[in-house]
Amino acid sequence: MSAHIGTRLRKGAVNTTVAALAVAALAASQAPDVTADGHGRQTAADAPSADPGTGAGTGDSATGNSPYYTDLPPLNSPNPAPTVTTPTTPAATGSTEAGIPATVLDAYKKAETELAQSKPGCNLPWQLLAAIGKVESGQARGGNVTADGTTVSPILGPVLNGVGFANISDTDNGAYDGDSTYDRAVGPMQFIPSTWAWAGRDGNGDGKKDPNNIYDAALAAGHYLCRYGWDMSTTAGMRSAILSYNNSTDYLNTVLSWLEYYRRGTHEIPNGTGTLPSGRSDDGPNTTPASPATPSTPGTPTKPGKPSTPGKPSTPSKPGTPTPTPTPTDTVDHIEDAGTATLTAMAGDTYTDRISTRAETAAGKAVAKVRVRFTIVGDTDATFTGGEDVATIATDSKGIALAPALKAGEKTGDFTVRATVVGRALSALDYKATVTARAADALARTSQTALTCTAGGEFADQVEVKATYKGAVADKVAATATLIKSAADPTADDTGPYFKDTAGNPVRTLDLQTDANGLLQLPKLYADDNAGTYLLRITTTGGATLTVELTVTAAPSTTSTPSPTPSESESTTPTA
Repeated sequence: MSAHIGTRLRKGAVNTTVAALAVAALAASQAPDVTADGHGRQTAADAPSADPGTGAGTGDSATGNSPYYTDLPPLNSPNPAPTVTTPTTPAATGSTEAGIPATVLDAYKKAETELAQSKPGCNLPWQLLAAIGKVESGQARGGNVTADGTTVSPILGPVLNGVGFANISDTDNGAYDGDSTYDRAVGPMQFIPSTWAWAGRDGNGDGKKDPNNIYDAALAAGHYLCRYGWDMSTTAGMRSAILSYNNSTDYLNTVLSWLEYYRRGTHEIPNGTGTLPSGRSDDGPNTTPASPATPSTPGTPTKPGKPSTPGKPSTPSKPGTPTPTPTPTDTVDHIEDAGTATLTAMAGDTYTDRISTRAETAAGKAVAKVRVRFTIVGDTDATFTGGEDVATIATDSKGIALAPALKAGEKTGDFTVRATVVGRALSALDYKATVTARAADALARTSQTALTCTAGGEFADQVEVKATYKGAVADKVAATATLIKSAADPTADDTGPYFKDTAGNPVRTLDLQTDANGLLQLPKLYADDNAGTYLLRITTTGGATLTVELTVTAAPSTTSTPSPTPSESESTTPTA
């Protein structure tokens, strides 16, 4: 790999200034934060927060909060400037740091395109993926990837054994990271195996989900950032998404700095020629320099400190590998329901109640900062908010993990949401959820015009009704329209008004569905030769019923008076 080490800003006050300016510029360019959209969808304000100190984002961290590269972008603008090249020299313009290896750049842009279709409300810019890829792996080690996007050699983070890092016991039997004892972040976007197990995507269409493939990893990162319905065009949405990737304010500021830098201009460079970062977050402080000490007055010796009181010497530690500090996960004995109500929702609706799980020790004491994974199981198209069927949430100070809101799909019936503790082989906790058919409890005509027609003709007005459920629009609700014999006999009539099927034959029962606005417009009605008053009854799932009166009047008589025959006295024949 012919990687070039470009000019970098080192840690210190300059880095702090760059980060602050980038964050301020990004915030100024973002749309106002959205907290509700009027359709029951979860927004940035409702989604699980990711904030240092809260623990909310830690459990859902893509990287397990592994170390990252802390180098910040140059102060100069990356706007490309023309450069004279020879036929044997690849064209490269602008700042070296602004160049992104061709395959890596292509992967980011393809991921943006896919997310624009599958999750348009996320508004994910490819530059955000590039910013994360920069701090996680230096754009796959300067673009050291094969033609299909797979890294030439695996990219592995440090062993997460609790010594200086998080303590995450093995979750993949070494399948992704080669370590069957502890987990390690893997690939150009640095996913830990337990996250990749559900967040992994096939971005290059080869039928595999490989964390070491930049196409797969970039698409997975995009879906991960968008999973709670966070909107990247808002400050709050962008902030929450980035912090959920790695729960650190320094990480947030570093990513935002590169995001703003790439938004001002980037260009494609050959694979393997990207710059490599040097500083990592585990090397020392990232952006805030230590405050300088106040100098002593010249000529005045420093006052010696008070010696400590002699005491019993401590027993030296036994040489060897440091013992990992036990994690909260190690102390969990079981998980139990934390007061989840009955989970029932109509197809297409968001469940009113959310699943709540509590982690406890054997003595029944709450355990905070434990990752609980919620997985939707069964024949269902229900999802968590954001369209995913898996979510990992850390328990709060009360030991409770609150799952994201569930949204019912169109498949009715029961399914299961399974809660498990990540990193422990404890008994799972299953929650039953039910999806009922869409329903309406009221129907009303949208017009009060009388429906009349002459025998043998057609009704001038079509019947239109609006369906509601508890006062709200009842969309996509199944309905049946029947021309019945009488109010007491709801069977289909064999005379009177009728609809026509596609072949033009009379039909007196139709199966229909309300539209997105809860409206149901019936086809045109026709009348046979029988005059009288008839009834049209419309019923829906949920029990809503409306009966409409139809009047058919007799057709006018076709008999006419013959013209009188002229009399002889009116003859035009002249007389003699």
